[in-house]
Amino acid sequence: MDGLLIIDKPGLPEDATSTGSDLPTSHDVVQRVRRWSRQRRIGHTGTLDPMASGVLVLCLGGATRLVEYYQGHDKVYTARVTLGATTDTYDALGQVTDTRPVGPLTSQAVEAVLAGFRGEIEQRPPIYSALKQGGESLHRKARRGEDVVVEARRTVVHRLDLISVAEPNQLWLRVACSAGFYVRSLAYDIGAALGTGGHLSYLRREVAGHFAVDQAHTLAAVEDAARLGRLDSLLLAPGKGLDLPKLRLTPESAQRLGMGQRVWLPDFAFDAASGVVQAVDDGDQLLGIVRVLEASPESGGGILCKAEKWMASQN
Repeated sequence: MDGLLIIDKPGLPEDATSTGSDLPTSHDVVQRVRRWSRQRRIGHTGTLDPMASGVLVLCLGGATRLVEYYQGHDKVYTARVTLGATTDTYDALGQVTDTRPVGPLTSQAVEAVLAGFRGEIEQRPPIYSALKQGGESLHRKARRGEDVVVEARRTVVHRLDLISVAEPNQLWLRVACSAGFYVRSLAYDIGAALGTGGHLSYLRREVAGHFAVDQAHTLAAVEDAARLGRLDSLLLAPGKGLDLPKLRLTPESAQRLGMGQRVWLPDFAFDAASGVVQAVDDGDQLLGIVRVLEASPESGGGILCKAEKWMASQN
């Protein structure tokens, strides 16, 4: 069973009174799908925090070989920031560390603050995160009481829209950002900039790369499909939504690359920084991931390629 499964991960609802102890982690979701599908090889292309709902992209079977190429994509979120209380995790599942009064909020005042968080910015990730330091996750160090210092990282906010100001102390936002962006940190930083403190109290990932929440399946739907033996009907083909240039191969070139040979091909526009493209056949089916080793005008403007990941069905 090879392909992509787009999950609508459950998270903390808007009107939640739960502490979040019953919310599944991304790892929990993978484990459930592994059990239902009886498929050992399953990977995700980027986690969601336990309180977050929305798009979680899983790769099953041979598609797990493509996980790294689905990572690093832009995301779109709907978020709610609750002002007046700061937590250690920067979200509603953490312990409150400070409270402050929140005066009357105006859209103009909020917009003035949001302007500072658009474009390329330096952001400091939460210490309670899965980022690794010295080979160990930061949240493990933090929970042991260790002093954790996190360096700010450059990230990009493509769009940051104020949806509404909900009295007395809530801001609804839509965020389009680069990979590695922490909406929890954004909530904390907005609260600090407003002088009230704040934390993330709701988060839903609407889009991850080329996959939107309207393509996603609930866990209940996945479990039902697996029980009826129809889980494969929910899968997208390996390579669907892959954000790499497409290199269309002749049968001869595909055979040679599939055998591990280096092959000169006609000139082709590609991202020199990544150096990889997706090879497809005439039917647009993914054959594999190909690395461009060399581009040579002396060879008639051609490119020298070698297969980096070749899909098993083509071996």
